[in-house]
Amino acid sequence: MKKVLKIILATLLFIFIAIQFYQPALNVNKGQVYQTDFAKVYYVPTNVQRILQNACYDCHSNNTKDKWYANIQPMALLMKRHIDDGKAQLNFSEFGSLGSRRQISKVKGIANQIKNDEMPLASYKIMHSNAKLSKKQKKLMVNWMNKTADSLSTIN
Repeated sequence: MKKVLKIILATLLFIFIAIQFYQPALNVNKGQVYQTDFAKVYYVPTNVQRILQNACYDCHSNNTKDKWYANIQPMALLMKRHIDDGKAQLNFSEFGSLGSRRQISKVKGIANQIKNDEMPLASYKIMHSNAKLSKKQKKLMVNWMNKTADSLSTIN
């Protein structure tokens, strides 16, 4: 029985070490600010931009701040999938390339998800304490996003 357990543990250790050689690129365009970035397309107050960067940009932009665990498999692979899914839903780096009605819809969606505590995800807030929004920050974000969506609606 001990021999079987040792073989199983050795096999698991080998697999764990072997998968460390696969390192997916999480976000290949780090640090680059696009002309289509949300903050380039709209005037975003500093306090709102700071919240976006702390609570949203890691998963919803091309500028992820990697943590130490981003280089350890299988965490790196899970993070890549999570970031790819997040950017497919909303990418602040490419926000300006969306049509105006889609932008309005996205801004309203941001407000609703923050208001309903759907974003930032609870799993993200565990490892990123600065992404935990206070009631005041949530109110600021929801009000600013709704005001922005309303002003965009009047333009179109």
